[in-house]
Amino acid sequence: MSSDTDPIASLARLGILRDLDPSELQALVAGCDILSFREGTVVIQRGQENASLYFVIDGEASVVIEDAERTVLSTGSFFGEVSALLGEPATADIISRSQLRCLVVPAERVEAFLVANPRVMFRMLQVEARRLRTADEVRT
Repeated sequence: MSSDTDPIASLARLGILRDLDPSELQALVAGCDILSFREGTVVIQRGQENASLYFVIDGEASVVIEDAERTVLSTGSFFGEVSALLGEPATADIISRSQLRCLVVPAERVEAFLVANPRVMFRMLQVEARRLRTADEVRT
């Protein structure tokens, strides 16, 4: 876990937010929460309604589907986007594997956040495209 307690400095280290200047990061923090979770905490539970969008600042989380760990999300990753964007229940459990600190964009603010931050939206789309490509490669 980073000992850096300045949220702006912590966020500036994340690749997904690298295009934002300090004033944009400050505005981002103003409308969001930074939450910490102990190891083993269920951050999002499958079937949960109104899941928020989480950006991992420090730590790791497991994506668990049907009691099997599908992937590990580390610093700079994000999760909850599918549920938040589609307004549908979460499709996986997200469980902290270590002390975890996340920037949390509340579900009701995700659309406004992405529209206001098109460079972040573009970086997220790049990650989603890589995830789809990887999923296709696994199936073939």
